[in-house]
Amino acid sequence: MRRFISALVLTSLLVVTFPASYAQRAQRATVRKTAVSKTAQRGVATIAAAQLRDYLTFIASDEMEGRDTPSRGLDTTAKFLAMNLHRWGFKPAGDDGYFQRIELRRDRADSGQTKVELNGRALTTGTDFIPATGSGTVSGSLVFAGSGWFVKSKGLDAYKDIDPAGKIAVIFGTPNQSPRGISRAELGKIGEDSIAPVEYAKQKGVIGIIYVPDAQYVANWPRIRIRVMERGATFVAKFAPQQTPASLPSVVVSPDVVNQLFAGEREAAASILNATSAVNLPAPFVMSADKKITLSMANTTESLMTQNVVAIWEGSDPVLKSEYVALGAHYDHVGSGCPPIGNDRICNGADDDGSGTTALLAMAEALSKARVRPKRSILFVWHCGEEKGLWGSRYFTEFPTVPLDHVVAQLNIDMIGRSKKEGDTNPRNSELTGPNTIYLIGSTMMSTELAELVNAVNKSYLNLTFDTRYDAPSDPNRFFYRSDHYNYARKGIPIVFFFDGVHEDYHRAGDTADKIDYEKMQKVARTIYMTLWEIANRPARLKVDKPLPVQLSGSE
Repeated sequence: MRRFISALVLTSLLVVTFPASYAQRAQRATVRKTAVSKTAQRGVATIAAAQLRDYLTFIASDEMEGRDTPSRGLDTTAKFLAMNLHRWGFKPAGDDGYFQRIELRRDRADSGQTKVELNGRALTTGTDFIPATGSGTVSGSLVFAGSGWFVKSKGLDAYKDIDPAGKIAVIFGTPNQSPRGISRAELGKIGEDSIAPVEYAKQKGVIGIIYVPDAQYVANWPRIRIRVMERGATFVAKFAPQQTPASLPSVVVSPDVVNQLFAGEREAAASILNATSAVNLPAPFVMSADKKITLSMANTTESLMTQNVVAIWEGSDPVLKSEYVALGAHYDHVGSGCPPIGNDRICNGADDDGSGTTALLAMAEALSKARVRPKRSILFVWHCGEEKGLWGSRYFTEFPTVPLDHVVAQLNIDMIGRSKKEGDTNPRNSELTGPNTIYLIGSTMMSTELAELVNAVNKSYLNLTFDTRYDAPSDPNRFFYRSDHYNYARKGIPIVFFFDGVHEDYHRAGDTADKIDYEKMQKVARTIYMTLWEIANRPARLKVDKPLPVQLSGSE
């Protein structure tokens, strides 16, 4: 009996104890299963280092010729993107299938008809001068007109106390350059509080302009000469009136010609060449009457086409699918317009921004293989012409193919593939992030909710280190201005910019696919992908509760 009672007690304990332990284990397993199923349902594992390497090796290959805008290599890359988007079932969202066509205008100096003479001596095109703007022939004496600007707040008047009518103005600066040492806020309203050099020269009766370049322009003289003389100045046709002022024959002259122009003048040429601000230039003066210059300018104009690549993955919610989470990257680079390495003159742009281009492509593939769809639609835009002045993003936000007020956020990816190696003392890599770190720019500027969401997703997932040091209006690098998110932010759309930092191969021929840290790229791309899902599945759109800082709300 005692044995029976003991056995009964033991059995009772087992009955009481085992189900509780089993329930706890089952609960833990369910939690794990739920966590796993969330990532599995979204297909995030599709984004893999090997896949990224395959795509980027093609996109940043020599055959793409550096993906200049416009170029054959850029067009080939666009077709590669569109081919995959079609294969995965994405909805075309351009005005021509997956392409949003953009007309360009290219102005090129006619070297045979462009001539400059100083006191009857012919100057050499490309060596002594580089053509700037305008056409026609003008001849006259010279006036020095400082920076060429009129700025009321600084008491700056390029033609104070002189009469420049019928003369050619010599200006310190380069075409379309803001006055050195004067902030945008101090310029006030352009055309009223300040007047730019070409327009002010025209108002004063000036017939031509000679630009005296700064040291940076002189250092880049060979590249600029090739761009202007061989490739020409290219503009988005619809924006050209804003980018190219009314024509006045003008040239940029070399330091040797500057010395000739100012020889014997009351102000030394050196003080002008070394000026650090528009306000400490010599006062305007009429130059010696025995110095005369003739500018004969002739240009040819042609029309070209390029494109953004635009696609939509439609959301599942019958109401929320009319809203969009936008993903962006620029798929262009600088062609062969960067310092070569030996005989290698192709600037492959593997990190800038082949990495962002590839990350977007990998996210598109992941969406196509996910078991479920996000509630909101996902808008993919591969922008062209970022390197030329954010052309593609400006064009898309000015002429959107979806209602722009339906875009709830924009995530911009521009350089996420490089890592600073341990022990690297190269000063040009001093600001490059490590294998588990990425710069986050703009997340805190417009939406408190967006900042909280981005950080929460990261903490619960791969827990990268987010470095926000550049997330400030006063950033001297002005990174907030320098990539495509800027044009979305200007339209009131909250943004996040993911960026690995400037490095030794930035805008150089060494930015090649073999130097990419694909494991880092995988981690960053997966984190962004999970972030877009959380934005897309929120019951309400993100609130924009902060005005964009005034320093960032104007144009670049």
